[in-house]
Amino acid sequence: MRPYLSNTAKPALNLLRQRPILAIFEVTLRCNSACGYCDLPLNKGRYEMSRQEIRQVFRHLYQNGLRYVLIQGGEPLLRNDLPEILNDLADIGFGLSLITNGTKLTPTLISHLTSIPLNISISLDALDRELYKRIRGADQLRLVLKGIDALTDYPHPKYLTCIVSEANRSHVVEVVRFARDRGFIPVVGAYHWDIERYGKVDLALQYQKSTAVSVFQSVLDSGLVPRGYFRQYLRDNITWLSGGSLKRCDAGRYSIAIDASGNVAPCLALEHQGNLLTSSLDEILMQIDQVAIRACSDQSSCNMLCSRVIGSILNQPINALLTPTKLEPFLRNPTHVTAG
Repeated sequence: MRPYLSNTAKPALNLLRQRPILAIFEVTLRCNSACGYCDLPLNKGRYEMSRQEIRQVFRHLYQNGLRYVLIQGGEPLLRNDLPEILNDLADIGFGLSLITNGTKLTPTLISHLTSIPLNISISLDALDRELYKRIRGADQLRLVLKGIDALTDYPHPKYLTCIVSEANRSHVVEVVRFARDRGFIPVVGAYHWDIERYGKVDLALQYQKSTAVSVFQSVLDSGLVPRGYFRQYLRDNITWLSGGSLKRCDAGRYSIAIDASGNVAPCLALEHQGNLLTSSLDEILMQIDQVAIRACSDQSSCNMLCSRVIGSILNQPINALLTPTKLEPFLRNPTHVTAG
């Protein structure tokens, strides 16, 4: 009984004390895309923790009450040992979500991932080959569509995330419909630029906020996004783009960001405050400037999903309860989309 109590009491205590229960983990600093809106410090040849170091670090984080890990990169599937790392994290007890561009998904890999309680989120901003290439910096749409097809019978929650920019704003509803047709929960977010370390300035992708509002409103009106958390996320985007304020974000409070070297920041946009290979989480959290984070959040400078998910669930528990984790495809035999 005692281990069970410690497993449930620790994260609950973290919520009461406003300590992290979620980590965004950049498992690799390498990427096979060159997205116009990404300014994360990738492909720099910096040190990446070994599987053993990751296991050690995340065991300590679990003991500190963290329970959820969003695994991204770079492109996480560029790590050859990622399946083993996912196994380790699942064995420790974490709830896991993998965020990938989908280019490296194969039936063999998916068969392995099926054995792990793992959510998968595919990033897809357009179904037109040339537009995809312009946004993502690589001609890879064919590979992504193959990966999506291979996930047809995937038994765990699966999401498709579309980032709204000036380049794809007239294509977003089409992408959302594509997701629903294939049983993916569509998630629609906004391109952010020039926010601390996050969001590269790309003039071809920048939009007028009023124009972006109409895109999100069209998605909301379409009814394609199911009720609950992700429909509320659409409303939050509309509020933010319209100049309104959102509730305080989770950065450094309920969530932290960890890069492949073990460096910890309050979120992807903010500077690192310490390294988990040389310092404890408590020591790092003491260095975080909560006042500065609150000031940043109060300005509604961004509404990144990863740094608002816990707070949104706590603030709107009914929405959380209404949120489905799986959707049946709208079409049993959806029209095949090619990248030609």
